[in-house]
This record gives sequence, structure tokens and C-alpha cells, in this order.
Amino acid sequence: MFSSYAPAPHFITSKMRSLFLMNTEPSVFDLREKETASVRIFSNRMQGRILAGETPLELIELYTAHTGRMAPLPEWVNYGAIVGMQGGTRLVQSVWEKLRAFNTPIAGFWLQDWVGQRKTAIGKQLWWNWQLDENTYPNWKELVADLAQEGISVGVYINPFLVNPPSEQIQGRRNLYQEAEEQDFLVKDEAGEIYLVDNTDFAAALVDLSNPNAREWFKSLIKEEILGNGAKFWMADFAEAAQFDGKFYSQESGLSYHNQYAVDWAQVNREAIAEVGKEGEVWFFNRAGYLKTPLFSTAMWLGDQNVTWKENDGMPSALKGLISGGISGFSINHSDIGGYTSIAYPILLALGIGFKRSKELLFRWMEMNAFSPIFRTHEGNQPDANVQFNTNDETLATFSYWAKIYAAFAGYRKKLMAEAATTGYPLVRHLFLHYPDDPNTYKIEDEFLLGSEFLIAPVLKPGATSVNVYLPIGKWVHLWSGNTYGNVAQGMYQQIDAPLGQPPVFYRQGSPDAQAVLEALKEKGLLN
Repeated sequence: MFSSYAPAPHFITSKMRSLFLMNTEPSVFDLREKETASVRIFSNRMQGRILAGETPLELIELYTAHTGRMAPLPEWVNYGAIVGMQGGTRLVQSVWEKLRAFNTPIAGFWLQDWVGQRKTAIGKQLWWNWQLDENTYPNWKELVADLAQEGISVGVYINPFLVNPPSEQIQGRRNLYQEAEEQDFLVKDEAGEIYLVDNTDFAAALVDLSNPNAREWFKSLIKEEILGNGAKFWMADFAEAAQFDGKFYSQESGLSYHNQYAVDWAQVNREAIAEVGKEGEVWFFNRAGYLKTPLFSTAMWLGDQNVTWKENDGMPSALKGLISGGISGFSINHSDIGGYTSIAYPILLALGIGFKRSKELLFRWMEMNAFSPIFRTHEGNQPDANVQFNTNDETLATFSYWAKIYAAFAGYRKKLMAEAATTGYPLVRHLFLHYPDDPNTYKIEDEFLLGSEFLIAPVLKPGATSVNVYLPIGKWVHLWSGNTYGNVAQGMYQQIDAPLGQPPVFYRQGSPDAQAVLEALKEKGLLN
């Protein structure tokens, strides 16, 4: 991966030492030399800590004692898929009916276009005026109530930007941009004017969260427009865009406040939930973060991967982000199933420089995410060009199957979330966290552990029907066949068949936690 929205200034060494910075200014970590590490920071003072421990997990526990730890998700999230879709009330009802035909476990419908859509150069984007668009979602309250009767929650989308919409789009509703402008709640540029940021075809202004009054105002929006409309979760997007040359209410330089803005954004969302007494029932997920984001965030997601197999911004990069983020306190994290960004214009596809989501990529991403903290789909920026979970009966059946697999792990995930809340341990773990004495594990980027008891090696290449899996020391049982592999004396590689629908998944032989999951899978008819 070449970029991150959550640049935690922290690393762990193979000698069981850890270093993290407490500064908010940008820093550069150079880890290329074998014997030394250099850290540079854009400040005249460097603050940080060096930790020592016996194991990587001990270091994570010490580190997260400073950063804060993520609380368990509401229990209902564990029991089904988060269905990401757009299109309005009738389409949601139609898709819901199709999913019911497959007996799909659904935790929530995530309806990011609740504010209405606009067409832009990259596809479909939203109107950044955070209020319900009843033209898109007529009978919203009835839809929310009908879904709630079936134990399904409704989710929406927000970010800290505002646009000044045309009057025909407002249609009697509040103009939030105008309200923020009148109260001086927007970031300014060097000339003292509202700092407008270009986003594809339109410009938007960022709410100045260094202003306590602006924070209270935005919290009131969340309470009234989101929670007041019955939503129980939302994507809290962006927050990585605080301007380095912006003028903020606090008089801080943009260089100092840029990283802290992401933490403040998570805090605003979390405080809104707490102030209405909905902790443990309502949650949000954000992509931008910094050192103390885990103290406030209820869940992270890994941003907008391309709908490709590429190492640096496709499906493999989502896995890299997942396992590396867990080392820095982001214990509950996940990615969009199938990725987000496509470039599917016919002329670019014909030239071989465009790309769109294939069925195989979608299915393999479902396989991977069924063993992650949250199982959530995203249509992407060009929905019509991409294969979706509801494209046809085959995709619906496959999505339903993996949603059931995900739900069968609910009890195990709940245990891991409770552990994360007290220790900071991530749910998805790099192999070296449990096998620090095995130098081979430090090289692994294409496998992960779910807790300590399950090992997953997702298929990350198109057309692949087997994977060369590294099995750490011990005996490991193949989930689908029941065959046992591994060596009690040392780790080893094993070539494992991996047809569609059977990614390499193993559990530790004799594990009581694994046995409980097996019983749940068998009860649901998902395993022989």
C-alpha cells in the first residue's frame, strides 16, 4: 500500500520493543536499515514513548493503554450482513424480499444515498447536506419500522463537509452550508474566506471542529437528522482532508491539526451517541484516524480500494491494511466487500486501463470478509458497471451463504471484541503476534489469524484454485474437509486446494472455541 487514511505513528520490532510518537505533526519513519530506525517530525519538539515487552501482544496492550481501546460492537451487528445499497424505498423492499427468499441473515441495510444522489465525473455521489431526501426514500419511517420488526437496522452516511445546494434540491429543508457560514463554523483560507475544496465536479467546505460551538452544532445534526430518523449506524467518512494551509478557530497550524482533526471527528460522532444514551446500541465506522482514534471510534474501515486484484490498491491491500492496523490499536476493522473504486468507461476499458468488479473478485472478497469483524457490501462509485451481490440468483445465493458463515462466528467474535476492549488485541491478527519466535511469520502478508484459533489464507489472485499456505507450529484442521495438517515441531508450507467457495481456512486442533463454531456451522447446515 502506498497511502493510508489512518497513519498511526507506531511500530513494533522483532526484539520486542515498540516506539510511538505523541506529536500530531506529520512524521517520517525510515525502517529500511537493518540495525537502525530513524524518525523525523515536522516540529521543533519530538514527544513519544519507547515500550518493552516479552511478546508483541504485550506491546499492543501497553500501547493501547495510552491510545485507548475500542469497545465491542452492538451485539446485533454480529448476526448478519450489512447490506450496502442505494436506489430508494422500493428498491430496498425489493432486494429485501429477494434476500428473504435465500434466508439471508441481515443485521442492517446501509443506505448511503439517504440524502439523495448527484451525478459527477466519477459516477454517482451524494448531496452533502445531511438530511433525509424523501423523494428518494418516501415512507422512510415505515421502512425503518418494518425492518426493525425483523431485527434489521438502518444505516446512513455523513462526512464533515458541506455543500451549498441549489434551491430545487433543498425543497424546504435546511441549508446546512448556509447555517454553518452564518455562524462562522467553516475552515478559512489564508485570505480569510471559506476554504472550498474541489471534489470531482463540485466544491465543499469543511466544518471547523477546533471550534467547540461548531462541534456542538454538528453533534446536534447527528442527533436530529440521523438518530432522530431512526438510523442505528452510519459511515462517518473523510476527516483526512483537514487543510495543511487552513485557518482554524483554535489558531493551530494546519500542520499540527491535520492529524488531530480525524480524532476529533470520531469523538464528535461518539459523543453524539453517548449524549442520547445509545452506547452499545448505535455505532459508526470511519476510515480516517490517528493515534487516539481507537478511544472514540466504534469501528474502522479501510477506505476505497480499487475493484482489482492489485497489490497496492486492490483486494490484497485491504488485507495488508487490516493486519497492519491491528498492530496500532484499530482492533475492529473491515473493508468494503468487492472494493469501491472502478474506472469503467468503455473507452478506458477498451484501452486496457480501466477496470470493473468481476464476479470472481466479488466472491473471493466475500470469502475473506466472512472471517472479519464486519460483513458489509458496497456498490462502489459506478454501481451499474460492477457485479453486485444482487446481480442475479447466483450472486444472491453466494452472498447469503457467506453471510451465514459470518453469522456462525458470532459467539467467537463477541469473545474477541470483549478481549479487545480490555487488552487492545485486534480481532484480525498478523501471524507474528502469536508466533514471534518464528522468523517465517514476519514475511507473511497474505494470511491472517482470526483471534488465535482460526487461520485464513484468502485467495488473492484471479483464476487461482490453490494456495501455498504457511501453517505455524502445531496441528491445524482444514475447516471444509476435516483433514489435519501442520507440524508440532516447526511451521511449514502446505499447498491447499481452494476452489470458489472453499478458501483455505483452518482451526487449531483441540480448540474449544473452534469446536463451538463448528457446532454453529453444522447446526445451520453449512458444514458436514
